Amino acid sequence: MSKIRLGVNIDHVATVRNARGESYPSPLRAAMLAQKSGAESITIHLREDRRHIRELDLKEIKSKLKIPLNLEIAATKEMLNIALKSKPDYICIVPEKRQELTTEGGLNLKHRSMFLHKLIKKLKKNKFRVSLFIEPSSKDIKKSHELNVDCVEIHTGKFCNLVNDNKSYSHELKKIKKAVILGNKLGLEVHAGHGLTFKSAKILKKIKGIKEFNIGHFLVGESIFEGLGRTIKKFKGILRKWSCSVLVQT
Repeated sequence: MSKIRLGVNIDHVATVRNARGESYPSPLRAAMLAQKSGAESITIHLREDRRHIRELDLKEIKSKLKIPLNLEIAATKEMLNIALKSKPDYICIVPEKRQELTTEGGLNLKHRSMFLHKLIKKLKKNKFRVSLFIEPSSKDIKKSHELNVDCVEIHTGKFCNLVNDNKSYSHELKKIKKAVILGNKLGLEVHAGHGLTFKSAKILKKIKGIKEFNIGHFLVGESIFEGLGRTIKKFKGILRKWSCSVLVQT
């Protein structure tokens, strides 16, 4: 039986804090509670515009956390320098647009590919586990392998939207499964993230080869009603109920 790890993204705890310019709710407190409740890693995204997580959050969380800290960053010199200075355990390189509400898709691996290659090489030299946030495509899986990263995180947003809207998702599910199989074959550790809920996670967990789910917005939203610790434990329970076969929509 293979275990799927749960990474908890706490960005939107900071979103609530920043909405009023207060010092609460505390991202550090959320990270510590997530750790206590069974999260295997904590994810934070330090954006260029600092709309939620700030450098002080990164510093505080890194100093207190006992489980791995996964820092999501854009492929820029500024973020590379912050990563090298703050020394999180993991780095996930993500696309970023100032005007977007949330990450809208996977990285364009052709865009600034030379700089991306140099950035990854620098991070690997400094002993970071490096992942890329990509679309579920064979082309992007192969390019990620060429870039010598350790992991890929497959963007599940389109699939999750279809599931949540009760629309046909079989085509997107097949794309994700194909990407996972190829990634495993090439020696990449494959993760999944973006838009995941209880409903969509129950489907995706049936794909053999996904090692980690990274979930944030839904967990923070659900915690308003159920509490953060209880919501994380519920998600952990879903992931423990393992099946090795892929659910095919009828």
